[in-house]
Order: sequence, then structure tokens, then C-alpha cells
Amino acid sequence: MSVNLSLPEAEVRENRLGTLLAYHGSAGDLSKRSAGKSIDDNERTYSQCSDCAQGCAEVLTYYIQGAAVVIHSPIGCAHPAQAYVTNGAVAAARGVQASGIHAISTNISEEDTVYGGVQKLRQAILTAYERFAPTVIFVHSSCAAGIIGDDIESETDALEDELGIPVIPVYCEGFKSKVWSSGFDAVFHGILRKIVREPEKKDKDLVNIFNFQGVDTFTPLLKNFGLKANYLVPLATVDALAAMGEAVCSTHICETLGTYVADALEKNYGVPQLRAPSPYGVNWTDEWIRAVCEITDRSELAEDFIQKEHERIREPLAKLRSELGGKKVYIIAGDTFAHNLSNLVRQLDMELVGVTTLHHDQVTDNEDLDFDTLSKLVRDSGDIPHFTVCNRQPYQMIKVLKKLKPDVIITRHFNLAVLGTKLGIPAINEGDANNAIGYDGILDLGNRLLTAMAGKNFLKTISGHVKFPYSQWWMEQEDPYYFENGGF
Repeated sequence: MSVNLSLPEAEVRENRLGTLLAYHGSAGDLSKRSAGKSIDDNERTYSQCSDCAQGCAEVLTYYIQGAAVVIHSPIGCAHPAQAYVTNGAVAAARGVQASGIHAISTNISEEDTVYGGVQKLRQAILTAYERFAPTVIFVHSSCAAGIIGDDIESETDALEDELGIPVIPVYCEGFKSKVWSSGFDAVFHGILRKIVREPEKKDKDLVNIFNFQGVDTFTPLLKNFGLKANYLVPLATVDALAAMGEAVCSTHICETLGTYVADALEKNYGVPQLRAPSPYGVNWTDEWIRAVCEITDRSELAEDFIQKEHERIREPLAKLRSELGGKKVYIIAGDTFAHNLSNLVRQLDMELVGVTTLHHDQVTDNEDLDFDTLSKLVRDSGDIPHFTVCNRQPYQMIKVLKKLKPDVIITRHFNLAVLGTKLGIPAINEGDANNAIGYDGILDLGNRLLTAMAGKNFLKTISGHVKFPYSQWWMEQEDPYYFENGGF
């Protein structure tokens, strides 16, 4: 399924990838039935919370170096910008210069929803240009802008010619998709259309790394093979974005984030995607290194490096396995990042009692089975009988965790880690996805798990004073899912 850059916006994931937000069964069943996109998404009879595609667009665009973001919305849609006010700590972790966050809201009013908000949009873009002197301006379209039908495309095209910099519409209206990860695709689609240039030459040492913010773990890893990382998209400059097409290959921390843009680069600019799982766990790191070295004509370097790294971590890894082996762990994270974490904990000989992914893409954009990490996880280390797809529904997760009683939880989001504390279960928030990368990553995660579990008695004390807002009737129900169609 090719990405169509002739269209102004990306097709949402529900239509493109058959994405699911509700499922309960086994990982093996989900993997098998996803092959033909045969599973219909389940509707819950009740939903406690959700999120918006604009949030994922913010994660990528706010941190681009030299960028300004115009949020074409009522002021409420712009309030998350305050969470990104400074990128000092984020930039320092990557070793780049902090530039601050530059965002303006058009503050669509009730009157604008009747008469249109294009004039406000134009003025906001001009103000952003004058105030911030940006090298690129992103325009986030909101639900309100989409419903009233403002012609954002024509206005951004006209101002791009007038200002002489890219002015990029990002169609991340929340009502268009229930899957907030569609916001990633919206940003990448705009960048591919407006910034990425036709490569005049290829850089045989440059590897695209589609990533979030976080510490720089790929540079030292790739340096062993004379390669360099082009980190994308957060914290990148416009020049780095433009150079995507010059890279020797593309890879990523998870398919949820990276395969849309990587597929487009492969089809349109001849930049091949790395056909290996992301480097989480010793076995998947081995495969990733062999794939990197093969695609960059450095295969002779791979096996010697792998052997040395195995020997280097042999004793500390064996110690961690002896201490963590048999401990029960539950994982709650985004789609394929949960698969990566699952592989890691199984490499530590822990018992994976269950997994919750925040959504599930039944296929990837290129529909290549090489990128099906769920199937690979099942093939490599066995099925996961308790596998759930749930877009952060606390009422559901509390019931699941009470039933399975894990020794520790690994989450990707702060609000879900708090559930562990309230239940007296140690929890790790794996906010920086780069911490667990590579051979050192498995040691890092193992040591953090031991540290977390050392505080179990303290958490039990806290949990004794917590009252949940759920009725006794609900807590006694056997089925925590309550899907409208009653099953699968």
C-alpha cells in the first residue's frame, strides 16, 4: 500500500491499516487474523478517556529546530503547548542546542465557525513569521477548522510563496480518526510533500533513525561501523529533514512511528527500509546489526562486533536473569513498542503475564511481513495468552491488573504507571524509548526493574489508602471489556 503524496493529507489508519482499538484474546490469534485485515474493530459500551491525533502531531512538530507551529483551533486545543514550553532538558539529552517552543493559536471563535477563520489563520502565520523568524511553519488543523471547511491548503500555499519558507498544513483533526497515532502520519505526510528534496547524491554513511526525543544511543552504536545517525523528526533541523532522501537506509524505534515515512522514502527516493526488528533485546539487536551491516556493505564487521558484545554483557546479563527470572511482568505501551518491550523481558527470563497495546495495526504501510513484530515475537518466544488492545481505559486496566497480579508493570505513559502505584504494584514508565536500545539497553532495563521492585512494600502501604471511583458491582464483574458486539 503506497503512500500517496499527490494528496494533501494522509489516509487515516482505520482505513489504511485496519487499525483496532479494542481486542482481547491471545497474541497468536491476533497475529494470525490480522494477516488478512479480517478483524472488525470492537466498540466499547463505555469509554472513560481517549486522546487526539493533534497530540501526536505536537510531539513531532514542536521540537523541530527552528520551527513555528500555528494551531488553527479554539484556544482550548492549544493548551497542551504549555507542556512543551521549554525543550532544554529534551535537547540536552540529545546533545543539541535548545531553541524553545514557538506556537500560536488562531483562537477560532463562535463567530469564526459561522463566517470562516481563514483571515485569522493568515494573520497568525504572518505573526509567527515576524515573531520567531522560523525556517518552517507547521499549521495544525483542528476539529473546528475541519468542520467549518477552512481552505488551509490554498492559504498555506500562497504564504509559502510569499514568505519563502515551507508552510506545511498538518491535517490532524481529532474527529477524522479514533487512532491518535494518525497524527504521526499527518506530520510525516506534510514533511514529505513540502521539505524532503530529491537527492543529488547519496550519503553511504547516513542512516535515518525515526525516533522521538530522548538520549542518543544510536550514534555510539552506529559509530562501530563508520555510520552516522540522522535523528528524525523531533530535534532535527529543516536541513536534516530535507536530507532524508540522501540516506543509505531508514530504521526506527517502532513500526507505529516509522513505517509510513520509511515506506514513502523507499518508494519515492530509493532509500531502503531496514528489514529487521528494532534493536531491543540481545537477539533482535543481533538481527538489526546484521541487517544494517548488510544494507551498508559492511557485513564483514557484524559478527566480530556481535561476538565481542555478547562476551562483554555475558556475566551481568546472567546475574540479572538469575534475579529476575520467573518474576511476573505486565506491559502497557503503544502498538509495536509493546512488542519490543515484550521481547526484552522475555530475554530477561521474566514471565510475561500479559500485554496491552494502545492500538493495533493489522498491517504495516508496505504490507511486508518483515515488519510484523507481533508475529515475530510469537515465533521467537511463544504466544501471549492474555493480549489486550485498549486505548488507555483505566476502569478496564484496573480489573486486568487485579486479576493477573504482576510483580511489576512497564508502561510508556505516566498516567498508566500511576495505576500501578495505586494497586501496590511497582511500575516503570519507559518514557525514553532509547534507554532500552541495544546490548546495554537490556542491562539498563533489568537494573531499573530490580530498583522498582525493591520499593514494593512502600507501594503496598500507599495502595492501602487508595479509593477507586468504581462501584462494588463493577469490581465484581468478570468481564472488564464490555464490547458492544459481545465478542470477536
